[in-house]
Amino acid sequence: MKTVQLKKTGSAKFEYISENIALVKPLVLVFGNRYMLEDKNIFNEIKDIFNDGQIVIGSTAGDITPETVDDESVTITAVEFEKSTFSIKTSNVLKYGDEIDSYKIGKELIEQLPQEGLKYVFVLSDGSFINGSQFTVGMNAATEDNLIITGALCGDSARFEKTLSSYNENPKVGEVVAIGFYGETLEVSFGTNGGWTPFGPERVVTKSKDNVLYELDGKPALDLYKKYLGEKSNELPASALLYPLKVQSSDEKKSIVRTILNIDEEENSMILAGDILEESKVQLMMTNVDSIVNAAETGALQALELREKKPELAILVSCIGRKLVLDQRVEEEVDEVMEVVGKGTTICGFYSYGEIAPFDGEMNCQLHNQTMAITLISE
Repeated sequence: MKTVQLKKTGSAKFEYISENIALVKPLVLVFGNRYMLEDKNIFNEIKDIFNDGQIVIGSTAGDITPETVDDESVTITAVEFEKSTFSIKTSNVLKYGDEIDSYKIGKELIEQLPQEGLKYVFVLSDGSFINGSQFTVGMNAATEDNLIITGALCGDSARFEKTLSSYNENPKVGEVVAIGFYGETLEVSFGTNGGWTPFGPERVVTKSKDNVLYELDGKPALDLYKKYLGEKSNELPASALLYPLKVQSSDEKKSIVRTILNIDEEENSMILAGDILEESKVQLMMTNVDSIVNAAETGALQALELREKKPELAILVSCIGRKLVLDQRVEEEVDEVMEVVGKGTTICGFYSYGEIAPFDGEMNCQLHNQTMAITLISE
């Protein structure tokens, strides 16, 4: 496996941040600022550098390289596989109009990929319209519990206006991209960890629909949430990223963290990043910088634990909520991962609106929030 990385800020040209070596038919992963990706010339600019590359683009809430986490840039990680191959398929959530069927999109997306020899899928999804919970359930339905799927919902900093993604064209709204990987020697491992701690009373979801939470213990959910936030409730919905919910549903063995993306004052409800079932038990959560950084290290150790070979590529997907907590210390969680995986591993990734990966020790992928999801790849 050979890799090169480039970056551009503002109107400047792309500059190499790693050794400039020639690559043959590379996979070109492009992560960056949504405003910069709206430049009508962005795809052609990348194509001029990697004329025979397969180019996958996604907007972020900050892109990750070994040197820095940057909000105002576009970064390229181009990968040439020497023993493995890949296939790329797409869909668009807007083809369904107002009735978006996220389950169907996920299932059909995986089914598009050639199935023989398929070992791993990286998914880069729209982060504005998709129901991430149903999307992952649909993808799992297209597998036989023998396929690793990781990835992310694209981001748009803390604006939550729109996200962009694409394959071999200028990025656009609503696009979902799946990259399928094949190869006898391909080794993929993953790890996830959050570092958030529950506090306050545990409450029962008494009214919800899909990803909208209406009532807890028979009372308006938003009223209760505001009560716990106190003065910070004046900063909603932005302050909600700092206080997600721990959700434990009756049919799930493990709890999952759910970010509150928005609020509806008229309905007295909260819109979450994924589904929340009635009769689930929920608690508020909080964290601090040290807990988040330690969790990133733990996730990296999980990903590295069962590997036979040293990873050559590490894809890091972390949550916008973690980034807001870390603030000026945001690079510390990336540094922890780099320390674990060691020198010689190419690091790339971004901050997202939702992380896709299985729980530790499982195969079916899940939508996570407020988590660092690490995927390690080698040939």
